[in-house]
Amino acid sequence: MIMAKEELKIGEISKPRFEFRTFGQDFDEAAHLMARLSMPVPEKVWERESAEIYIMSRANDLNNMKIRDGKMDIKTFVTEVDGLEQWNPLMKGEFPLPVATLSDDVFPAFQVEAPEFTQESYTLDEFLDMIRAHPDLQAVKVHKQRFGFMVNNTICEVAHVLINGAEVVSINSESTEIEDIKKTMEEVGLVGVENINYLQAIKRVIGWIEKDLAN
Repeated sequence: MIMAKEELKIGEISKPRFEFRTFGQDFDEAAHLMARLSMPVPEKVWERESAEIYIMSRANDLNNMKIRDGKMDIKTFVTEVDGLEQWNPLMKGEFPLPVATLSDDVFPAFQVEAPEFTQESYTLDEFLDMIRAHPDLQAVKVHKQRFGFMVNNTICEVAHVLINGAEVVSINSESTEIEDIKKTMEEVGLVGVENINYLQAIKRVIGWIEKDLAN
């Protein structure tokens, strides 16, 4: 029996997807092709803006933590297939966060030793104070302006991103179906371009990794 492929709906949650993403300065041609090839998408994803805070850890490249609208979201790396990465949700939380969550989930995700806790829960500002005081952690401001598309049943976006004020461009394609992503990459001219996730891109921009972006 042949199983039908899942039809992805942009802006909605599905089973864990594989993703190609990269960062650089110029993806104008790929972005143009992505827009031309896209099927119609819901108006709510035409253009979205968000202000987020990513928490970087020198010891961690496996858990992606960001804060948006007072809520914490952690995703963890699962596997890589044909250069495409799969990430799964690890934790979601809302400030103030209880000490148990910080000690059992958050700081282990950073893969660093937790500080000494002196109260039962911590607001966002108190949490960020702990991050700033830790020698191996850094809070990075990330502003995103994202434009959504759908190509070959893969969820795509072109994003203009400010990382602590440094402007870069990101482009991606994600799906539960690896072959659909590969087809999209070929059609928009991204074959051979390095797959760079947000963790790696931010570390390169802030100087924690001595490596350039894709272009």
